[in-house]
Amino acid sequence: MRLPLNQRVAILLHEGISGAHGKTGLALLRYSEAQIVVAIDRECPGRSLSELTGIKRDVPIVASVAAALEYKPEVLVIGIAPQGGAIPDDYWLEIKTALDAGMSLVNGLHTPLANIPELNALLKPGQLIWDVRKEPANLGVATGMARTLPCRRVLTVGTDMAIGKMSTSLELHWASRLRGWRSKFVATGQTGVMLEGDGLALDAVRVDFAAGAVEQTVTRYGKNYDILHIEGQGSLLHPGSTATLPLIRGSQPTQLVLVHRAGQNHVRNYPHVAIPPLSKVIGLYETVASAGGAFSYVPVVGIALNTAHLDEFAAQEAIAQTIVETGLPCTDVVRFGAGVLLDAVMKN
Repeated sequence: MRLPLNQRVAILLHEGISGAHGKTGLALLRYSEAQIVVAIDRECPGRSLSELTGIKRDVPIVASVAAALEYKPEVLVIGIAPQGGAIPDDYWLEIKTALDAGMSLVNGLHTPLANIPELNALLKPGQLIWDVRKEPANLGVATGMARTLPCRRVLTVGTDMAIGKMSTSLELHWASRLRGWRSKFVATGQTGVMLEGDGLALDAVRVDFAAGAVEQTVTRYGKNYDILHIEGQGSLLHPGSTATLPLIRGSQPTQLVLVHRAGQNHVRNYPHVAIPPLSKVIGLYETVASAGGAFSYVPVVGIALNTAHLDEFAAQEAIAQTIVETGLPCTDVVRFGAGVLLDAVMKN
């Protein structure tokens, strides 16, 4: 399944457009080809989406699902990704309003909705509830066999969560296709699955089988493509992250691209967890990826710098400073394109 391209979509984003938890909805607004007709955020109704986010898409913002019905949406997507993935208490009324109005529901949060009798009772013929975060069937443990695949496997890794790993993988994927490479974006989170229509919601998988699920997904595509751009999750620096290591072990990457938010010096919401100098973070990821020599050496070939909070001059300065600091190619892929980093991938 994927986000439907032939239906009108509303994105539920309360406190998400300008807040820290709207990455799912904002990514869909930036990258999805779906007919997104309205965004719902009670903090900024009537304001310009492009002015607030830089996303070049003319979508109105309204304060509620009831107000969104004017735009005749057929699908409601829950567009927030709060810590822990639970549905906020004040979202339930909005969800019921949407279902009662005949809309289908796309849910990327951990709380499953399709098996709740009260919600099912509101469904009419043709309506459905899609819970994106589901564990695939027939999983096993990883074997490390992805390293036998003939393709390049480029994994994005990060200094924190929610800093642009998916965007970096998507931009690298599209740049690869423009150059004529047989490229595949491998989704590993709920937003990527909505966009791509396949992949894996990794954080829905039991930890013992997480690396195996990644291996299963990567090997499904590895013989049919020249390059896989594997969406990163979490961070080895984050005290609550469990997804990064299974991604490394399961995909057996050939190259890593490190994603970092310019100027960020500690893990968001954890000021006691400092982000070391990027040269140290690079060393950490390369050491973990090779497991001290148990696996092949995997280089970090470049830095994807998130400069969305900076003006263009400050962004260029931050990129230049990062190049000096790390000795690696660096750019903001959303702002300036992924060509510099793709060049680095192809050289390694």
